[in-house]
Amino acid sequence: MKKKSLNAKRIIHKKLLKHLLDPKIKKIYKGFEKSLVIDSYKVRKLLVAVSGGADSLALAYLAKCYCILNNFKVAFIHVDHKLRESSTKEAQELQCQLKKFNIECKILSWRGKKPKSNIQSISRKNRYNLIKKFAENNNFKNILIAHHLDDLYENFFIRLTRGSGLKGLVSFNKKIINYNNKILIMRPLIEQKKNDLIFLSKKVYKDFFKDPSNKNTTFTRVRIRNLLRSLKKEGLDERKFKQTIKNLSDADISVNYYENQNINLNSNYLKSKSAYILSRNFFKQPHEIVFRSFSNLLRKIGGKYYASRGKSINRIINQIDSKKFKKFTLSGCIIENINNSVLIYNENERKK
Repeated sequence: MKKKSLNAKRIIHKKLLKHLLDPKIKKIYKGFEKSLVIDSYKVRKLLVAVSGGADSLALAYLAKCYCILNNFKVAFIHVDHKLRESSTKEAQELQCQLKKFNIECKILSWRGKKPKSNIQSISRKNRYNLIKKFAENNNFKNILIAHHLDDLYENFFIRLTRGSGLKGLVSFNKKIINYNNKILIMRPLIEQKKNDLIFLSKKVYKDFFKDPSNKNTTFTRVRIRNLLRSLKKEGLDERKFKQTIKNLSDADISVNYYENQNINLNSNYLKSKSAYILSRNFFKQPHEIVFRSFSNLLRKIGGKYYASRGKSINRIINQIDSKKFKKFTLSGCIIENINNSVLIYNENERKK
Protein backbone atom coordinates (compact mmCIF):
# COMPACT_ATOMS: atom_id res chain seq x y z
CA MET A 1 0.00 0.00 0.00
CA LYS A 2 1.31 3.46 -0.97
CA LYS A 3 2.38 5.75 1.87
CA LYS A 4 -0.31 8.33 0.97
CA SER A 5 -3.05 5.66 1.04
CA LEU A 6 -1.71 4.25 4.30
CA ASN A 7 -1.79 7.65 5.96
CA ALA A 8 -5.38 8.25 4.76
CA LYS A 9 -6.37 4.86 6.18
CA ARG A 10 -4.81 5.69 9.54
CA ILE A 11 -6.65 9.03 9.68
CA ILE A 12 -10.00 7.30 8.99
CA HIS A 13 -9.30 4.65 11.62
CA LYS A 14 -8.42 7.34 14.16
CA LYS A 15 -11.73 9.12 13.46
CA LEU A 16 -13.66 5.88 13.84
CA LEU A 17 -12.03 5.02 17.16
CA LYS A 18 -12.56 8.56 18.44
CA HIS A 19 -16.31 7.89 18.63
CA LEU A 20 -15.59 5.31 21.34
CA LEU A 21 -14.85 8.22 23.67
CA ASP A 22 -18.59 8.95 23.75
CA PRO A 23 -19.82 7.20 26.97
CA LYS A 24 -22.97 5.84 25.31
CA ILE A 25 -21.12 4.45 22.28
CA LYS A 26 -18.40 3.05 24.53
CA LYS A 27 -21.05 1.17 26.55
CA ILE A 28 -22.55 -0.28 23.33
CA TYR A 29 -19.08 -1.32 22.16
CA LYS A 30 -18.28 -3.04 25.49
CA GLY A 31 -21.54 -5.01 25.23
CA PHE A 32 -20.69 -5.96 21.64
CA GLU A 33 -17.16 -7.02 22.61
CA LYS A 34 -18.43 -9.13 25.51
CA SER A 35 -20.85 -11.00 23.24
CA LEU A 36 -18.12 -12.24 20.88
CA VAL A 37 -16.77 -15.75 21.47
CA ILE A 38 -13.07 -15.09 21.19
CA ASP A 39 -11.97 -18.53 22.41
CA SER A 40 -13.73 -20.22 19.50
CA TYR A 41 -11.76 -18.38 16.81
CA LYS A 42 -9.43 -20.65 14.87
CA VAL A 43 -8.95 -18.01 12.17
CA ARG A 44 -8.71 -14.33 13.12
CA LYS A 45 -11.28 -13.28 10.54
CA LEU A 46 -14.82 -11.93 10.78
CA LEU A 47 -17.54 -11.77 8.14
CA VAL A 48 -20.15 -9.07 8.75
CA ALA A 49 -23.57 -9.01 7.04
CA VAL A 50 -24.79 -5.46 6.39
CA SER A 51 -28.31 -4.53 5.25
CA GLY A 52 -27.96 -0.74 5.27
CA GLY A 53 -30.30 -0.04 8.19
CA ALA A 54 -29.20 1.66 11.41
CA ASP A 55 -28.67 -1.63 13.26
CA SER A 56 -26.44 -3.23 10.61
CA LEU A 57 -24.46 -0.02 10.10
CA ALA A 58 -23.88 0.07 13.85
CA LEU A 59 -22.66 -3.54 13.64
CA ALA A 60 -20.32 -2.63 10.78
CA TYR A 61 -18.84 0.20 12.84
CA LEU A 62 -18.40 -1.92 15.99
CA ALA A 63 -16.85 -4.80 14.03
CA LYS A 64 -14.49 -2.44 12.22
CA CYS A 65 -13.33 -0.91 15.51
CA TYR A 66 -12.89 -4.34 17.07
CA CYS A 67 -10.76 -5.55 14.15
CA ILE A 68 -8.61 -2.39 14.20
CA LEU A 69 -7.99 -2.77 17.94
CA ASN A 70 -7.43 -6.54 17.88
CA ASN A 71 -5.67 -6.99 14.53
CA PHE A 72 -8.41 -9.13 12.97
CA LYS A 73 -9.17 -9.35 9.28
CA VAL A 74 -12.75 -8.43 8.42
CA ALA A 75 -14.99 -8.56 5.34
CA PHE A 76 -18.39 -6.95 4.86
CA ILE A 77 -21.13 -8.24 2.58
CA HIS A 78 -24.56 -7.00 1.53
CA VAL A 79 -27.25 -9.12 -0.15
CA ASP A 80 -29.15 -7.44 -2.97
CA HIS A 81 -32.44 -9.38 -3.16
CA LYS A 82 -33.52 -7.49 -6.29
CA LEU A 83 -37.10 -7.41 -5.01
CA ARG A 84 -37.42 -3.67 -5.67
CA GLU A 85 -36.35 -1.79 -8.78
CA SER A 86 -34.21 0.50 -6.65
CA SER A 87 -32.44 -2.27 -4.66
CA THR A 88 -29.27 -2.41 -6.80
CA LYS A 89 -28.88 1.37 -6.69
CA GLU A 90 -29.40 1.29 -2.90
CA ALA A 91 -26.75 -1.45 -2.56
CA GLN A 92 -24.26 0.62 -4.54
CA GLU A 93 -25.01 3.71 -2.44
CA LEU A 94 -24.42 1.67 0.72
CA GLN A 95 -21.13 0.45 -0.75
CA CYS A 96 -20.02 4.05 -1.42
CA GLN A 97 -21.14 5.23 2.02
CA LEU A 98 -19.13 2.53 3.79
CA LYS A 99 -16.07 3.07 1.63
CA LYS A 100 -15.72 6.57 3.14
CA PHE A 101 -14.99 4.80 6.44
CA ASN A 102 -12.50 2.34 4.91
CA ILE A 103 -15.16 -0.38 5.02
CA GLU A 104 -15.10 -2.39 1.78
CA CYS A 105 -18.49 -4.03 1.24
CA LYS A 106 -19.04 -6.76 -1.35
CA ILE A 107 -22.50 -7.08 -2.90
CA LEU A 108 -24.01 -10.55 -3.30
CA SER A 109 -27.01 -10.73 -5.65
CA TRP A 110 -29.95 -13.09 -5.38
CA ARG A 111 -30.61 -14.33 -8.90
CA GLY A 112 -33.60 -16.26 -10.14
CA LYS A 113 -37.37 -16.15 -9.85
CA LYS A 114 -38.77 -13.98 -7.05
CA PRO A 115 -41.64 -15.10 -4.79
CA LYS A 116 -45.10 -13.53 -4.88
CA SER A 117 -46.07 -14.67 -1.38
CA ASN A 118 -44.22 -15.42 1.89
CA ILE A 119 -41.68 -12.91 0.57
CA GLN A 120 -39.80 -12.07 3.78
CA SER A 121 -39.37 -15.70 4.87
CA ILE A 122 -38.13 -16.88 1.46
CA SER A 123 -35.86 -13.84 1.15
CA ARG A 124 -34.35 -14.57 4.57
CA LYS A 125 -33.55 -18.17 3.62
CA ASN A 126 -31.94 -17.09 0.36
CA ARG A 127 -29.97 -14.39 2.16
CA TYR A 128 -28.54 -16.89 4.66
CA ASN A 129 -27.72 -19.36 1.88
CA LEU A 130 -25.75 -16.70 -0.02
CA ILE A 131 -23.92 -15.56 3.12
CA LYS A 132 -23.11 -19.13 4.17
CA LYS A 133 -21.83 -20.04 0.71
CA PHE A 134 -19.60 -16.94 0.64
CA ALA A 135 -18.26 -17.81 4.10
CA GLU A 136 -17.45 -21.38 3.12
CA ASN A 137 -15.78 -20.35 -0.16
CA ASN A 138 -13.64 -17.73 1.57
CA ASN A 139 -12.72 -19.60 4.76
CA PHE A 140 -14.76 -17.51 7.20
CA LYS A 141 -15.71 -19.38 10.34
CA ASN A 142 -17.43 -16.49 12.13
CA ILE A 143 -20.37 -14.51 10.77
CA LEU A 144 -21.85 -11.48 12.56
CA ILE A 145 -25.47 -10.47 12.00
CA ALA A 146 -27.25 -7.43 13.40
CA HIS A 147 -30.23 -8.88 15.29
CA HIS A 148 -31.00 -6.75 18.34
CA LEU A 149 -33.33 -6.73 21.35
CA ASP A 150 -36.33 -5.37 19.41
CA ASP A 151 -35.91 -8.20 16.88
CA LEU A 152 -36.03 -10.66 19.78
CA TYR A 153 -39.38 -9.26 20.92
CA GLU A 154 -40.83 -9.36 17.41
CA ASN A 155 -39.66 -12.88 16.60
CA PHE A 156 -41.02 -14.24 19.87
CA PHE A 157 -44.53 -13.01 19.04
CA ILE A 158 -44.30 -13.99 15.37
CA ARG A 159 -43.46 -17.54 16.42
CA LEU A 160 -46.14 -17.48 19.09
CA THR A 161 -48.78 -16.66 16.45
CA ARG A 162 -47.52 -19.61 14.38
CA GLY A 163 -47.88 -22.08 17.22
CA SER A 164 -44.15 -22.61 17.81
CA GLY A 165 -43.05 -24.87 20.62
CA LEU A 166 -40.61 -24.12 23.42
CA LYS A 167 -37.49 -24.38 21.25
CA GLY A 168 -38.90 -22.08 18.58
CA LEU A 169 -39.89 -19.43 21.12
CA VAL A 170 -36.46 -19.20 22.75
CA SER A 171 -34.07 -20.07 19.89
CA PHE A 172 -33.79 -16.46 18.73
CA ASN A 173 -32.46 -15.56 22.17
CA LYS A 174 -29.22 -17.40 21.47
CA LYS A 175 -26.21 -15.18 20.85
CA ILE A 176 -24.39 -17.90 18.95
CA ILE A 177 -25.61 -20.51 16.46
CA ASN A 178 -23.22 -23.34 15.61
CA TYR A 179 -23.94 -24.10 11.97
CA ASN A 180 -23.05 -27.71 11.13
CA ASN A 181 -19.94 -27.53 13.38
CA LYS A 182 -18.25 -25.42 10.68
CA ILE A 183 -19.49 -21.85 11.08
CA LEU A 184 -20.48 -19.74 14.07
CA ILE A 185 -23.25 -17.24 13.41
CA MET A 186 -23.18 -14.59 16.13
CA ARG A 187 -25.72 -12.02 17.30
CA PRO A 188 -23.51 -9.66 19.32
CA LEU A 189 -26.22 -6.97 19.43
CA ILE A 190 -29.04 -9.18 20.76
CA GLU A 191 -29.06 -7.29 24.09
CA GLN A 192 -28.88 -3.83 22.49
CA LYS A 193 -31.93 -1.62 21.97
CA LYS A 194 -32.68 -0.40 18.46
CA ASN A 195 -32.83 3.25 19.62
CA ASP A 196 -29.25 2.98 20.92
CA LEU A 197 -28.07 1.55 17.59
CA ILE A 198 -29.84 4.39 15.77
CA PHE A 199 -28.01 6.85 18.04
CA LEU A 200 -24.67 5.25 17.17
CA SER A 201 -25.36 5.23 13.42
CA LYS A 202 -26.38 8.89 13.40
CA LYS A 203 -23.22 9.84 15.29
CA VAL A 204 -20.89 7.91 12.97
CA TYR A 205 -22.56 7.93 9.54
CA LYS A 206 -24.94 10.92 9.90
CA ASP A 207 -27.50 9.06 7.75
CA PHE A 208 -28.70 5.51 7.03
CA PHE A 209 -31.07 3.64 4.72
CA LYS A 210 -34.73 3.45 5.79
CA ASP A 211 -36.38 0.36 4.32
CA PRO A 212 -39.90 1.31 3.07
CA SER A 213 -41.08 -2.26 3.78
CA ASN A 214 -40.79 -1.43 7.51
CA LYS A 215 -44.07 0.49 7.20
CA ASN A 216 -45.83 -2.02 4.95
CA THR A 217 -48.58 -3.63 7.04
CA THR A 218 -48.99 -6.49 4.55
CA PHE A 219 -45.92 -7.98 6.28
CA THR A 220 -46.51 -9.90 9.52
CA ARG A 221 -43.42 -8.40 11.17
CA VAL A 222 -44.70 -4.85 10.72
CA ARG A 223 -48.11 -5.72 12.19
CA ILE A 224 -46.44 -7.45 15.16
CA ARG A 225 -44.24 -4.38 15.66
CA ASN A 226 -47.34 -2.20 15.87
CA LEU A 227 -48.98 -4.69 18.26
CA LEU A 228 -45.95 -4.59 20.57
CA ARG A 229 -46.34 -0.85 21.02
CA SER A 230 -49.83 -1.52 22.39
CA LEU A 231 -48.67 -4.37 24.63
CA LYS A 232 -45.98 -2.19 26.17
CA LYS A 233 -48.70 0.29 27.13
CA GLU A 234 -50.49 -2.62 28.87
CA GLY A 235 -47.46 -3.32 31.05
CA LEU A 236 -45.34 -5.78 29.04
CA ASP A 237 -42.11 -3.93 29.69
CA GLU A 238 -38.56 -5.03 28.94
CA ARG A 239 -37.90 -6.42 32.43
CA LYS A 240 -40.96 -8.69 32.37
CA PHE A 241 -40.26 -9.87 28.85
CA LYS A 242 -36.66 -10.76 29.69
CA GLN A 243 -37.85 -12.71 32.74
CA THR A 244 -40.31 -14.65 30.56
CA ILE A 245 -37.55 -15.51 28.07
CA LYS A 246 -35.23 -16.55 30.91
CA ASN A 247 -37.84 -18.88 32.42
CA LEU A 248 -38.54 -20.48 29.05
CA SER A 249 -34.81 -20.76 28.32
CA ASP A 250 -34.22 -22.60 31.62
CA ALA A 251 -36.91 -25.13 30.65
CA ASP A 252 -35.37 -25.43 27.18
CA ILE A 253 -31.97 -26.32 28.67
CA SER A 254 -33.57 -29.19 30.56
CA VAL A 255 -35.21 -30.55 27.40
CA ASN A 256 -31.89 -30.18 25.53
CA TYR A 257 -30.26 -32.48 28.07
CA TYR A 258 -32.67 -35.31 27.26
CA GLU A 259 -32.47 -34.56 23.52
CA ASN A 260 -28.68 -35.06 23.59
CA GLN A 261 -29.09 -38.15 25.76
CA ASN A 262 -31.47 -39.68 23.23
CA ILE A 263 -29.02 -39.06 20.37
CA ASN A 264 -26.07 -40.45 22.35
CA LEU A 265 -27.87 -43.59 23.58
CA ASN A 266 -30.14 -44.45 20.67
CA SER A 267 -28.26 -43.49 17.50
CA ASN A 268 -24.93 -44.28 15.89
CA TYR A 269 -23.00 -42.22 13.38
CA LEU A 270 -21.66 -44.24 10.44
CA LYS A 271 -18.61 -42.24 9.42
CA SER A 272 -17.95 -44.27 6.27
CA LYS A 273 -21.44 -43.41 4.96
CA SER A 274 -21.88 -39.99 6.63
CA ALA A 275 -25.15 -41.32 8.01
CA TYR A 276 -26.98 -41.90 11.28
CA ILE A 277 -28.72 -45.14 12.18
CA LEU A 278 -31.48 -44.84 14.79
CA SER A 279 -32.75 -47.65 16.96
CA ARG A 280 -36.46 -48.10 17.70
CA ASN A 281 -35.79 -46.81 21.24
CA PHE A 282 -34.96 -43.46 19.66
CA PHE A 283 -38.69 -43.04 18.87
CA LYS A 284 -39.98 -44.33 22.24
CA GLN A 285 -39.10 -41.14 24.15
CA PRO A 286 -41.56 -38.29 24.93
CA HIS A 287 -42.66 -36.61 21.71
CA GLU A 288 -40.75 -33.32 22.24
CA ILE A 289 -37.50 -35.27 22.77
CA VAL A 290 -38.06 -37.35 19.63
CA PHE A 291 -39.03 -34.30 17.58
CA ARG A 292 -35.95 -32.31 18.60
CA SER A 293 -33.53 -35.24 18.28
CA PHE A 294 -34.85 -36.14 14.83
CA SER A 295 -34.81 -32.50 13.63
CA ASN A 296 -31.26 -32.08 14.91
CA LEU A 297 -29.98 -35.09 12.94
CA LEU A 298 -31.81 -34.02 9.78
CA ARG A 299 -30.05 -30.63 9.93
CA LYS A 300 -26.67 -32.25 10.52
CA ILE A 301 -26.94 -34.73 7.67
CA GLY A 302 -28.79 -32.43 5.26
CA GLY A 303 -26.51 -29.47 5.98
CA LYS A 304 -29.45 -27.07 6.22
CA TYR A 305 -29.46 -23.89 8.30
CA TYR A 306 -33.22 -24.04 8.83
CA ALA A 307 -35.12 -27.12 9.93
CA SER A 308 -38.09 -28.33 7.89
CA ARG A 309 -41.56 -27.32 9.01
CA GLY A 310 -42.73 -29.07 12.16
CA LYS A 311 -45.76 -30.69 10.50
CA SER A 312 -43.51 -32.35 7.88
CA ILE A 313 -41.23 -33.76 10.59
CA ASN A 314 -44.21 -34.89 12.69
CA ARG A 315 -45.74 -36.64 9.68
CA ILE A 316 -42.62 -38.76 9.22
CA ILE A 317 -42.34 -39.50 12.95
CA ASN A 318 -45.93 -40.71 12.92
CA GLN A 319 -45.23 -42.91 9.90
CA ILE A 320 -42.19 -44.39 11.65
CA ASP A 321 -44.31 -45.08 14.75
CA SER A 322 -46.90 -46.89 12.65
CA LYS A 323 -44.14 -48.94 10.95
CA LYS A 324 -45.83 -48.30 7.59
CA PHE A 325 -43.05 -46.40 5.88
CA LYS A 326 -40.14 -47.46 3.67
CA LYS A 327 -38.43 -44.29 2.49
CA PHE A 328 -38.91 -40.50 2.68
CA THR A 329 -36.99 -37.45 1.47
CA LEU A 330 -36.86 -34.36 3.72
CA SER A 331 -34.38 -31.55 4.51
CA GLY A 332 -31.90 -32.87 1.94
CA CYS A 333 -31.96 -36.29 3.61
CA ILE A 334 -33.17 -39.78 2.77
CA ILE A 335 -34.92 -41.40 5.73
CA GLU A 336 -35.10 -45.15 5.17
CA ASN A 337 -36.54 -48.10 7.09
CA ILE A 338 -33.95 -50.87 7.37
CA ASN A 339 -34.91 -53.98 9.32
CA ASN A 340 -35.76 -52.68 12.80
CA SER A 341 -33.86 -49.39 12.47
CA VAL A 342 -34.07 -46.04 10.66
CA LEU A 343 -31.22 -44.80 8.47
CA ILE A 344 -30.68 -41.09 7.69
CA TYR A 345 -28.22 -40.09 4.96
CA ASN A 346 -27.69 -37.13 2.62
CA GLU A 347 -29.76 -37.43 -0.55
CA ASN A 348 -26.66 -36.55 -2.63
CA GLU A 349 -25.10 -39.84 -1.45
CA ARG A 350 -27.70 -41.66 -3.54
CA LYS A 351 -26.41 -39.92 -6.67
CA LYS A 352 -22.81 -41.06 -6.19
